[in-house]
Amino acid sequence: MGTSGPTLRPAVPGQRTAAPPAGQSWAGPVPDWVSTRALGRAVLLTGLFLVAGALLGRADLVVLAAPFALGTAYALRRRPEHPPEIAIGVDDTNLVEGAGLVGGISVGNRDDVGYDLVLVRTVVSSWLRIDEVLFAPGGAGADGAVPAGGDGRRDATDRPYGFTVPAGTIADLELRGATLRWGRHAIGPAAVRAIACDGLLASQTVLTDARAVPVYPVTEPFDADEAMPRAAGLVGGHRSRRPGEGGELAGVRIFGPGDRLRRIDWRVSLRARQLHVAAMLSDRDAEVVLLLDVLAEAGRSGGIRGSASVLDTCVRAAAAIAEHYLHRGDRVSLLEYGPSARRLRPATGRRQYLTLLEWLLDVRVEQSPHEPYDQVFGPQLLSSNALVVVLTPLVDARSAAMLARLARSGRFVVAVDTLPPSAVPPKRGQWTEIAHRLWRLDREMTIGQLREHGVPVVTWAGAGSLDLVLRDVARLASAPRPALR
Repeated sequence: MGTSGPTLRPAVPGQRTAAPPAGQSWAGPVPDWVSTRALGRAVLLTGLFLVAGALLGRADLVVLAAPFALGTAYALRRRPEHPPEIAIGVDDTNLVEGAGLVGGISVGNRDDVGYDLVLVRTVVSSWLRIDEVLFAPGGAGADGAVPAGGDGRRDATDRPYGFTVPAGTIADLELRGATLRWGRHAIGPAAVRAIACDGLLASQTVLTDARAVPVYPVTEPFDADEAMPRAAGLVGGHRSRRPGEGGELAGVRIFGPGDRLRRIDWRVSLRARQLHVAAMLSDRDAEVVLLLDVLAEAGRSGGIRGSASVLDTCVRAAAAIAEHYLHRGDRVSLLEYGPSARRLRPATGRRQYLTLLEWLLDVRVEQSPHEPYDQVFGPQLLSSNALVVVLTPLVDARSAAMLARLARSGRFVVAVDTLPPSAVPPKRGQWTEIAHRLWRLDREMTIGQLREHGVPVVTWAGAGSLDLVLRDVARLASAPRPALR
């Protein structure tokens, strides 16, 4: 004995979205075109006049029914066979925050019958501002698109657009606006419904999937003039203390086996009456690890022209620092300090920079009660010579403990404070002014303790933010260390 479950109400008129009950099937396939109320009224009036004329024996009623019958038959002489087609596109996929956006919604008509009216509506992410919608007709005689009940300038998500599409053509709605914030934003899903045969037939609502629009973060100006604490690669743009084929002069010494003739210093050789060569220091690359703290979020994001949250500052600063060091030929890798523990392997070059930007688009705040240190810093993931730049708001106690453990392990660690000045603690409830001040004092005390542990903490301020810190770290790395006996 079977039981039939309730049928779900379709989300869009004219479409079935629910599956049939178990062991049953729909009565038949859903037609692409259905009759409208206008067709029903025409058939009803024709039938009423014909029946009344036959029963009452009045020929005038039959004459009144003739226009309705002939008009309906003439409108339905050619019926569309295919539903309208819709697609979403974007002209430029390499967009940054604040750049202009040009997208489009295309509606196609494959039939030999033109569409008298097409209604299109779409959803657009709040971080994509649509300022103007233009219509590109699909053929001669196509009417211009106007919003149903409005003018030509409006938000794309306000009301549907109505226009006509001739037979065998494609009409485009062009969306013009701007991007407001980094991330993966969507245009769509979009829906279209067409009316044909003088309003007697209507198509089923056709939906299209959303189109993801990647918006890359703006690279804030950053330039660090100081040397890296320890350059360990074979080639690069940093001076090292090891002799090699670099561009920095280390001194002059007596010519020996294996020295190149072009390194001979003839002035010193003539004066000393013995061949001397110029000794050079090798240029080496370094490894920079950008560690993004995603345990907590604070502040409110206002887009490219508004206020910046912790995540905004973290992502934009990471893109700027990575671009600087990759341009110098260094290896850059990315780590997330959070439950997911995402990582990007170290590499160099423009390809790594593009991969890094794609990686940053998926950065999200993930809260977890567990300590992710062992999950993030697995065995042999961090080189002992790497410079670890930690982008953190320092609002979670686990972040400060992580910095202290990295410093005790002997690695070169720099903490970049990404907390906005006007941010409040990321906790629920109302904070009084005194409680907020106490929280700020406690945070400043934590920063002071980190500095006592040898972890420099600097607030991100664009160009030159890390110069003084890198200078101190480089001096600590070059200082002699006491030997253990």
